Amino acid sequence: MLERIYYFTAIASHLDARRPGVTARHRLYLECLSATGIVPILARFKYKTVRCHTCQRDNPHYEEKETDVAISMKLVEVFHQDEADTVVLVTGDTDLAPAVRTTFRLFPTRQICFAFPYKRRNNELARLVSKFFYIRKERYVAHQLRDPMRLPNGRLVSKPADW
Repeated sequence: MLERIYYFTAIASHLDARRPGVTARHRLYLECLSATGIVPILARFKYKTVRCHTCQRDNPHYEEKETDVAISMKLVEVFHQDEADTVVLVTGDTDLAPAVRTTFRLFPTRQICFAFPYKRRNNELARLVSKFFYIRKERYVAHQLRDPMRLPNGRLVSKPADW
C-alpha cells in the first residue's frame, strides 16, 4: 500500500530573468502536487562564480544544493520512524549510493527499490538493491495531473504549455 510520496526539488528563481514566469509555474506545480497529497521538500540553489580557463573571466553559476542530502536523510527518517517497510527512490543519481548502503546496514530487514526515470539507467545503483525497474516514456503521459485541476481553495489550474 502506498503511504506517502515526497517530491524533492529546488526553486530556480535565478532563471526568472531569462525565462519569466518559470518560478511561478514551478510553485504552481508544487501547489498542484500538494493538493494530491504529495509532500514537496525544497532544497535551494547557491550562487557562485566560476572562472573560465579560456578567457579568465568570472561567470555566474548556480548549483542545486541539499537535495541529495535531504533525500538521504528522509530515507533514514522514514525507516527510523517505522513509516514504511519499503521505499521506492525515483532517481538515477549515484550520490544516493552511500545513503542506501548506510540505510541497509541500519535497517537490514527493510527494502529499497529504484525506479529509474526514462533514459536514466544506472547499473551502480541497480547492484545495490534487490529490486529496480525502469519508467517507460508512456508512463509519464498516462500519469499526469488532471487538466484542469481544482485546488482545495476551489481555484482551477490549467496545465501550462511548457510543463
